[in-house]
Amino acid sequence: MQNVREHISVIICSDHETLAQPVAKEIIQYIQAQAVKGEKAVLGLATGSTPIGVYRELIKYHQQGISFQNVITFNLDEYYPMIPQSHQSYHRYMHENLFDHLDIPDEQIFIPRGDLPRDSVAQHAKWYEEQIQEAGGIGIQLLGIGRSGHIGFNEPGSFSDTRTRLIHLDEMTRKDAASDFFGEENVPLEALTMGVGTILDAKRIILMATGEHKAHIIQRSVEGKVSPQVVASYLQNHRDATIYVDPASAGQLTRVSTPWLMDQSIEWTPRLIQRAVLWLCEQTQKPVLHLHRRDYSDCNLHTLIDTVKSVDDLNKRTFDEVRLKIREKQDLFTNTRCLCFSPHPDDDVISMGGTLRRLSETGNDVTVAYMTSGNIAVFDEDVTRLIDFIKLTFRDLDCHHDQFAHIAKTVKSFIDHKESGQIDIPEVQTIKTNIRRSEAIAGASVVGIPSEKTRFLDLPFYKTGQVKKHPIGDEDIQIILNLLNEIQPEIVFVAGDLSDPHGTHRMCKEAIDQALNVYDKTRPEVWLYRGAWQEWEVDEADVVIPLSYDDLQRKIQAIFRHESQKDTAMFPGAYDDREFWERVQDRNISTAKRLDQLGFPQYYAMEAFVIDNN
Repeated sequence: MQNVREHISVIICSDHETLAQPVAKEIIQYIQAQAVKGEKAVLGLATGSTPIGVYRELIKYHQQGISFQNVITFNLDEYYPMIPQSHQSYHRYMHENLFDHLDIPDEQIFIPRGDLPRDSVAQHAKWYEEQIQEAGGIGIQLLGIGRSGHIGFNEPGSFSDTRTRLIHLDEMTRKDAASDFFGEENVPLEALTMGVGTILDAKRIILMATGEHKAHIIQRSVEGKVSPQVVASYLQNHRDATIYVDPASAGQLTRVSTPWLMDQSIEWTPRLIQRAVLWLCEQTQKPVLHLHRRDYSDCNLHTLIDTVKSVDDLNKRTFDEVRLKIREKQDLFTNTRCLCFSPHPDDDVISMGGTLRRLSETGNDVTVAYMTSGNIAVFDEDVTRLIDFIKLTFRDLDCHHDQFAHIAKTVKSFIDHKESGQIDIPEVQTIKTNIRRSEAIAGASVVGIPSEKTRFLDLPFYKTGQVKKHPIGDEDIQIILNLLNEIQPEIVFVAGDLSDPHGTHRMCKEAIDQALNVYDKTRPEVWLYRGAWQEWEVDEADVVIPLSYDDLQRKIQAIFRHESQKDTAMFPGAYDDREFWERVQDRNISTAKRLDQLGFPQYYAMEAFVIDNN
């Protein structure tokens, strides 16, 4: 079908992994074609989590014998000020994730300098533009996209003729970067970036995006008007630009969310029919059983009502399908072995604390497995407070402990002299880990999970001491597999939250999926829950668990037990000032209100799940 709403070519890949493969293949074909002609291949490169997969694929190609000696690279940007050796430096990022593994000559690698005196920056920017021109211009430019729509660090308000320059970072950009710098206050205020005009001069542009938190800006960039307020929309005017997205980041494109608005010949699957009917309820502000034929006709759903004998039958069928999703306490399974995987030490109670309480009350055998330590999300102040508490306790009980005194002195000295973003010493990491563990045990007990039913897997991929993680490895998978063999669960709960801005949820699910693929006993049923950022939509959910006022309050009390994440969390997720418990309360109550508006029984709050049949 002809897509008149999308003004840039968009390719939706099955997941974030398959997204990297066609992009890397195109880059390799370009490099080889240039080599045959005896010419340089000029690449514009991006940083961040999205292009990591592409860089891994390029490294694989090199390991298979493909040379990169004819490649010249120009990176989009660098924070200012920023020394190349910093953990947050894009110089360091590029060398660790790509350049150190390829044979590109050092003199053919260009990255903006963030360590120059301010009075030298303008001349450096001019020089950078000259180097691009001398190289013959960029052949393929790789881009990510910020939630504000920025490409490179060209923030909202940037015009299409801008060139490499120093720019002040938007508040949203700095909030998004806060986790890398262990706090927004540590994020530089400025960055040196290629201009929009420099990017648009590239012969070929490939933009990549993953995750639900990018869906809104992808839709605006692709379907909206060209505007300096959404800088990525300038790509609509480029002669050869393509956007590669995963299903999550494509979720708000019209062809995905409401395809009936652009194509009258679509195939009406049961899932799509349900989504269309519930969407129609929103448009008309009517419950399901109050819809009539004119509502469908007025909202461009002619072809849907042509597939049924009567609108009443369609309404009743949809109502019954949604009603079956609601699992009252008496509808829940009992005497069942359940295993809840919690990526961080608080995701269990944040996402499904009410359901955990219900499961424990109905006689199920529930184990909660905390997959990572979560220690990087603990403030240094919590460590010093704990040390002071122990020291005071030892003093008042007249209990001397020389070894602890030495550790306390080492820890305090480190924290007093700690630089921004510096990786914690092992002693500090251990204390932070145990702070999170003790909170997890306390939180789980509030919803009826005893301490002996909590497990701390401490997966190796997470143990870097920084936001950047290792890839999932065999050891991670084996740890999960060992637990599966021990518990032999019949139901497994997994974080399916594609909005997680830090990627840990996605990586944990990847490890669980791989472990389940080699698990040789009866495969458990997998229920996917979401984290602190978003809930499943009614049409997406397979199961909805009603919560009473008391259930929700108990869940909030469990969240309160995570004191290190209370009031001001280290990584709350960008641009949402609500605490985790407030997000949870609003989310669970909103889900119940949504079902109420659709004409279903009035519940106080609800938690939703998707059953993964893969």
